Amino acid sequence: MKKIFVINGGQSFGHSGGKFNETIANETVAFFTENEDYEVQVTHVSDDYDPVAEVDKFTWADVIIYHTPIWWFQLPHNFKKYIDEVFTVGHNKGIYRSDGRSSENPAINYGTGGLMHGKKYMLTTSWNAPQEAFTLPGEFFMEKSVDEGPLFGFHRMNAFTGMQPLKSIHFHDVEKNADVEKDVKVYNQHLTEVFTHVAN
Repeated sequence: MKKIFVINGGQSFGHSGGKFNETIANETVAFFTENEDYEVQVTHVSDDYDPVAEVDKFTWADVIIYHTPIWWFQLPHNFKKYIDEVFTVGHNKGIYRSDGRSSENPAINYGTGGLMHGKKYMLTTSWNAPQEAFTLPGEFFMEKSVDEGPLFGFHRMNAFTGMQPLKSIHFHDVEKNADVEKDVKVYNQHLTEVFTHVAN
């Protein structure tokens, strides 16, 4: 797992400046570029990009690392647009072949037509919501984790391509009570743990 593709899905919009995700994405790049065993490519979805070139980055990479804030419980619009454009161009060009079904038996095997088997991905998200909104009885997310609740569809999207998940990390209450220094330390520990395991 030596080729790392980092995607920064943050953007400046409304009262969000995208700074937290930029910080975390920069930490990711630094973590891997300081190790000569890794190669890194980076995309910021708010910058101009060529969808064909982005497909090439997906097919080049061993691991895709997504960084995104969550707005209204979903991806920001620039990131969603990026996914729509790049994955569509990636049809029969390295991301997916089909939805996996056959005309003979269209009821089964949906989601098995991906072309990115053997690749892995990792997701980081940032939230205004506190962690307790996901864990405490009676709180907003009804005890559903980020990965099993709001981001379930995102994970199935990646499964559709054939990729397997690495352990996600989610940052909470960053709008009102951010502790960036602490979060950066926790994140670097997460990277060390995840990629030590992957290397072994």
